Formats: sequence, C-alpha cells, structure tokens
Amino acid sequence: METKAPGEGLIHGEDGCARCAWAGSDADYVRYHDEEWGRPTADDDRLFEKLCLEGFQAGLSWITILRKREAFRRAFDGFSVEAVARLGEADVERILLDPSVVRHRAKIVSAIGNARAVLRLREATGRSLAHFLWSFEPPPGERPEVVTAEWVRANPATPASHRLSKALKGRGFSFVGPTTAYAFMQSMGFVNDHLDGCAMRGPCEAERRAFVRPG
Repeated sequence: METKAPGEGLIHGEDGCARCAWAGSDADYVRYHDEEWGRPTADDDRLFEKLCLEGFQAGLSWITILRKREAFRRAFDGFSVEAVARLGEADVERILLDPSVVRHRAKIVSAIGNARAVLRLREATGRSLAHFLWSFEPPPGERPEVVTAEWVRANPATPASHRLSKALKGRGFSFVGPTTAYAFMQSMGFVNDHLDGCAMRGPCEAERRAFVRPG
C-alpha cells in the first residue's frame, strides 16, 4: 500500500504518524511533541518552570534541556515559585556544582530572580502569573489560518512575543527575549504551531478551544 509523503516540515514516525519534523525519532522528543508541546495550562508553577527552562535553553538545543529536566526539577525544588524565590547564594553555589544541570551562573541567578518577580507581580496585581501571561495570547487575525513550515521558520519571534517579552522585562524578569518568549508561547499552548498535517495539531487545537483562560 502506498503511503502518502508528509508535507514540508513533517515526517512520518515508525508508527506511521505524521509529526512536525523537529520531533525526529528520539523517544523523549517524540513524547514531548505528542504529549506536551502546544498543550495549554494555567498552572503557575508549570508556566514558571517553562520560562526558566527556555532561559536555560538559550544557546543550546532543547533536547539537552529536556534530558536534564528532572535534574533541574530536583535542583530547583520542583520549580515551586515560592521555594525558588527563597533560594540564596549558597543555593546558587550548590547548583553550580551539580553536573546534571546547565551550570551557568547568570541563568541560575535569573531563575531565582524570576521567581521573586512572580511574587512581586502577584502582590502588585492580585492576579496569578497565568493570568498575566495569558493576557498576551495573540488576538485573532495576527496569525495565519494555516501554519506552514515556511511561516514558522520566518517567525522565530512574533508581535505577541515582543509584547510579552517587553512586559516581562518591565516586571523584572530576565532571559525573556522575544525569541525565548515565543518558544515559551509555542510550547505552552498560547499558540498552536503544530504544522498543518501534523497528527497533534487537531488534539492541541481541541484543548485550546476547551481551555478556560485565567480571569
């Protein structure tokens, strides 16, 4: 039986499923693509974790961070905002000695500073981090009706991610440039950048339609 070739930017896995080509064949990457990437959440700790991990990823491949994620969670108390905000210089030195994570002082300090920025944000606004972040979801008409590989390649950052990056920096966050902010938006379901023809595009879109936006 002839199998239809996937469109540009797509690959067929061994299971015959068409996926975004970046998922490749690595089991961890495929699982992340299928089960996490593009799925929305309103959980502050999970959103905070992803902001931190996207910051750590800068200059590295995402698979490197993905394979170290459990080690990061151990080092940063499960990315509980309150717990990370309490970390101090001794914890920075402890994490710098941990070979199972990315040992980059500025990024470690940034994660702690960003947790404290979340607490200030909550106190100042009386709202959750999720409420703040989801207010930057792109409005209708700002994105193409059909997401193609060409469009994704041409848009490593978008108007919405520039707005989010500027707002986060204004609130005291760091390592949150527009490209990092867009990677965060893609992964956490603020947009659905599974390509047209990817088997996960439909399920992610269904989750986005059913998702109750904070506030």
